Amino acid sequence: MKRIGFTSGSFDPVTNGHMDVIARAARMVDTLVIGIGVNPGKTPLFSTDEKVEMLKAETAAIAKKSGCRIDITTFDNLTVDAAKEAGATLIFRGLRDGTDFDYEMQMAGMNGAMAPGIDTVFLPASPGVRHITGTLVRQIALMGGDISEFVSPGVARRLKAKAAKRKS
Repeated sequence: MKRIGFTSGSFDPVTNGHMDVIARAARMVDTLVIGIGVNPGKTPLFSTDEKVEMLKAETAAIAKKSGCRIDITTFDNLTVDAAKEAGATLIFRGLRDGTDFDYEMQMAGMNGAMAPGIDTVFLPASPGVRHITGTLVRQIALMGGDISEFVSPGVARRLKAKAAKRKS
């Protein structure tokens, strides 16, 4: 039986923190489905297509190294429902701190009640990426700050281009 995992986020942008969770989850499953949450009430910096492109580029080496198939999808419903649709039996969630833990425990409980066949696996953030949030990376990039330690060079180029467009 092939083990399928699911991890989700807005990935606006894809950060080194996201990549930490993705790389570690990929070592535990045969297929990892990365779900990009689409919320029509929010205005992201990157389009859904741009996020898919970024994730494909950023995860190619992880898939090759781990032997895990990585699929990227979008969803606009509950994460647990998207995980079910993907055939996942595991949802991977990264934890940066105690605040994340409290919130994610509540979500895991609700998801477990709605889909008892899907377990939640918490992955504590590696020390070097524990402080990274997509929101802060966006803010720093849009204000012209150095984001090189928070995202890959490819994502940094995309962020700089977005910041330049906003200023012109």
